[in-house]
Amino acid sequence: MMEKLKKCLESVRSKTDFVPEIGLILGSGLGDFADEIDIKASVNYNEIEGFPVSTVEGHKGRFVFGYVGSVPVVIMQGRVHYYEGYSMQDVVLPTRLMGLLGIKTLILTNASGGLNKSFSPGDLMILTDHITTAVPSPLIGRNLDELGPRFPDMSEVYSKRLRTIIRDTAETLAIPVQEGVYVQFTGPNYETPAEIRMAKSWGADAVGMSTACEAMAAKHMGLEICGISCVTNLAAGISETPLNHEEVQENAAKASANFKLLVEQVIINIGRE
Repeated sequence: MMEKLKKCLESVRSKTDFVPEIGLILGSGLGDFADEIDIKASVNYNEIEGFPVSTVEGHKGRFVFGYVGSVPVVIMQGRVHYYEGYSMQDVVLPTRLMGLLGIKTLILTNASGGLNKSFSPGDLMILTDHITTAVPSPLIGRNLDELGPRFPDMSEVYSKRLRTIIRDTAETLAIPVQEGVYVQFTGPNYETPAEIRMAKSWGADAVGMSTACEAMAAKHMGLEICGISCVTNLAAGISETPLNHEEVQENAAKASANFKLLVEQVIINIGRE
């Protein structure tokens, strides 16, 4: 895996020498944020040797390098998922690659289903913690000592400092935000009502099919992490209608203005710290 990572790094570096400070992974329906920054370079995933390519509608599949304000960033415009058939090692390869490219901070975003009955479609939720019982850890197998320790601490995956910045930024912008625990399932099917009841009993507030595994890989590398989830639908057993991907994309699009505004200002505020 280290050899694969090094080849990916060489492929990207052959196209750009841009060094980002912050990495941003964009979730379903949120990808056009990357088109609106001060772009200095972009690299399609299929141009990177050995790199996994997303097959999901709404995920463009490229790294965008540029500036948000004066902050150098790299944005994943589309992620890969475990349910696409990739190994968990390949799913987190892009996260690790961004770490090797120079980022110190990772901002994760996603579309999720709401479990908390006080949530509504279109709400933005700051991730306070996550549950990955339903998916394999990306750290299983031989440890990559060049990246991090064999047994990394996960007592604070989502930085309290960054969560405070998001909360304060949202308040300044008058954007309401929720906070809660995110649980990752494998997908691609949506969860059953019984699985949702189980997740609620665990203490989860939102469910999805990504993000937590990327956060684990980033924490293993010593990156500072925060996450913002767009609650695009109510989960099975809470929603009165069947779930579908079109609803996810539609509600993500409706929330995109607030999402973009919040993420842009959060990046600027992190850069000022």
